[in-house]
Amino acid sequence: MRRALIVLAALLVTACGAQSDASPGGARDQVNAGVIAIVDTAPIHLGKAKGFFTEQNIDLTITSVQGGAAAITGAVSGQFQFAFANTTSLLTAKQQGLDVKVVANGVSSTGQQGKDFSAVLVKPDSPIRTAKDLAGKKISVNQLKNIGDTTVRASVRKAGGDPGGIEFVELPFPDAPAALQSGRVDAIWVVEPFVSQALSQGARPVAWNFADAAPNLTVAMYFTTGKTDPDLTKRFTAAMRKSLEYADAHPDEVREVLKTYTKISPEVIAKIYLPKWPVEVDRASVQTIADLALADGVLKEKVDVSALVP
Repeated sequence: MRRALIVLAALLVTACGAQSDASPGGARDQVNAGVIAIVDTAPIHLGKAKGFFTEQNIDLTITSVQGGAAAITGAVSGQFQFAFANTTSLLTAKQQGLDVKVVANGVSSTGQQGKDFSAVLVKPDSPIRTAKDLAGKKISVNQLKNIGDTTVRASVRKAGGDPGGIEFVELPFPDAPAALQSGRVDAIWVVEPFVSQALSQGARPVAWNFADAAPNLTVAMYFTTGKTDPDLTKRFTAAMRKSLEYADAHPDEVREVLKTYTKISPEVIAKIYLPKWPVEVDRASVQTIADLALADGVLKEKVDVSALVP
């Protein structure tokens, strides 16, 4: 009888723990984060390897997702407590009334022309010489009505061109360099490692669209929903901030961790332009993206950035 009561008590403790974000008895919180397996997300992988999440009593599982839409859907549905998505996707989600809230910076542009992780490229013999010449041309982006076409238009405007006649074609990043080579498009927008891949094939950059759009552009962010326990959010944010700071200060370790979760070859990893990972979100740049997206018709009405980025 006594043995049966002990077993029953153990089962009750286990059941109670399964219903709570904060596990009893000092056990680590099980956290599932939806993250795209790209260069941008190196800090969370590096932070996990360094034990920064364990320090915050978090047992972190990183689940690979295809893009920001899948990350947002997964977070809202409860599959993920935290996830990673680009700024435009999060602004769109907020406008649609979804319960998303930024908890940490994700990745930022270097702001340097010629040394950023995002570029618009053309064939070496293309008559397109500057961003102004992209007006009226066919350009690939990985997703229509998102941060790619918005920032490419910003590059064209900055160079004195009219972006109104650009035809954007949706192509996955891995397919873009070949599409450029074959002449299916006049130009491609890609991020690393596809910038370096295209450059190695002779492509020529004509715009560095993230750097053109805003100084210190916050390109993507980590977010959660209102369902996540506030204390857990606080600890995840602390671990993420430490991870960002560490990654930004240790580029060699970033290149090493890329080998553990991406399929990028070591030769390409050695050459790619790394982004910046500042701890703080640049709210002014998020507002710039919101304003550009509104002007381009990506957003239907003005979004209160402070409601997304507390």
